[in-house]
Amino acid sequence: MRLSRNAAWRNLLWLVPAFLLVGIFVYYPIVSNFAMSTYKWGAFQQPEFVGMDNYVRAFHDPVFWQALGNNVAFAIVSLMVQVAGAMALAACLEFFVGRKLSGALRIIYFIPATVSITVGGILFTFMLDPNIGVFNEFLDVIGLGNLQRAWLGESGTAMGSIIIMSQWLNFGYTTLLFVVAMQKVPRELYEAAQIEGAGPIRSFFTITVPMVRQMTTLMIITTLSGAFLVFNEVQVMTSGGPNNSTQVLGTWLYYNAFTADRMGYAAALATIIFIITFGAGLFQIIRANKKKVELV
Repeated sequence: MRLSRNAAWRNLLWLVPAFLLVGIFVYYPIVSNFAMSTYKWGAFQQPEFVGMDNYVRAFHDPVFWQALGNNVAFAIVSLMVQVAGAMALAACLEFFVGRKLSGALRIIYFIPATVSITVGGILFTFMLDPNIGVFNEFLDVIGLGNLQRAWLGESGTAMGSIIIMSQWLNFGYTTLLFVVAMQKVPRELYEAAQIEGAGPIRSFFTITVPMVRQMTTLMIITTLSGAFLVFNEVQVMTSGGPNNSTQVLGTWLYYNAFTADRMGYAAALATIIFIITFGAGLFQIIRANKKKVELV
């Protein structure tokens, strides 16, 4: 039964407050930030219209490309660990581990998710300290003292150390989300696959993976967005050093805005971050919907 025109308008009125809030606090700042990115300005400088010069500057800025590369590395590792790895571990917990042990392991894996990013960053900073850190001490105890180094003080290891810390914080949380998704998969499907002679690995790829596709899509979107919006981990552990080797787009934006007083350039960086995250999320949603239509 189709709604009358008056009823449709009344229903639309209920949505107006939500549209206004989203418009004021989401879309207006995005448009306003883009407008500000076309100016050269700062706290002690009058705005000067420069068009797209700030974007041209970004693409000629070697630190920008260093930061973008670090974000891409962050995204790749996060997808491997927090999506693929978490899904595999969730399957093990759900199908191959006893209920009591599985429950205990879920709690253990989830504990890091209760630690704030700042606390986690400080904790790992102490652990990786070249003088008092437990990691170097552990290497010395097992006879690998030659591998000791200043993990956060060297360009070759600093970014990797930060990425590892971030995965430690988030891995258990995403694993539990996949466990919840897998619990909703009808067990009859696995019983039928077993009768047909399918083993655990084949059942995982032919039943589990397709049936948790919605959760996988959500995890990919949130993981990619988080990888390109990362800030706290880097700021707490290295502040972008040494030699800008751990700069990410968020910290480079922060430096240009509040240290170098290049607000227009920082606004351009913010717009670039938005385009990347929005594009990645939109692509994944379109891809997921296309697969859903194909299945139907």
